[in-house]
Amino acid sequence: ERNQADVSEAKSGRTDLIFLIRFRHCCLLRNQRCLLAYLYDRLLRIRALRWEYGSVLPNTIQFHMSSEEVEWFNQYKKSLATYMRSVGGEEGLDLTQDIKPPKSLYIEVRCLRDHGEFEIDDGTTILLKKNSQHFLPRWKCEQLIRQGVLEHVLS
Repeated sequence: ERNQADVSEAKSGRTDLIFLIRFRHCCLLRNQRCLLAYLYDRLLRIRALRWEYGSVLPNTIQFHMSSEEVEWFNQYKKSLATYMRSVGGEEGLDLTQDIKPPKSLYIEVRCLRDHGEFEIDDGTTILLKKNSQHFLPRWKCEQLIRQGVLEHVLS
């Protein structure tokens, strides 16, 4: 507002204000660039949260997001789901399944908390109780590992 007032005065003949007006304008442009870089970085981090935590964010993380950021996350989640359904045939392709390329198809996991029954594709049902260990297909239990229900046991 002060800059606009000074511009009006400079138009009426006060040329000594031109340098001050330019300085303020450059400061405003710099602040705008910094703010846009900050917002873009937050969007990149929110996008990474989708890949790390899945489609449902923990309440502790969601508490620190604005309503616009939560809305953006939900739109990104829907857009990613639509894309994954359109690729890979009838069932779609889950791109979030393997964040790192697997070394083996089956892994040994330990259950960190009671989760209940867990069904594998062949119809086998496994009861996930605290401190129980199982040898499961990696792609079936990777989401539970990210949620903190299972822990990958390294020999």
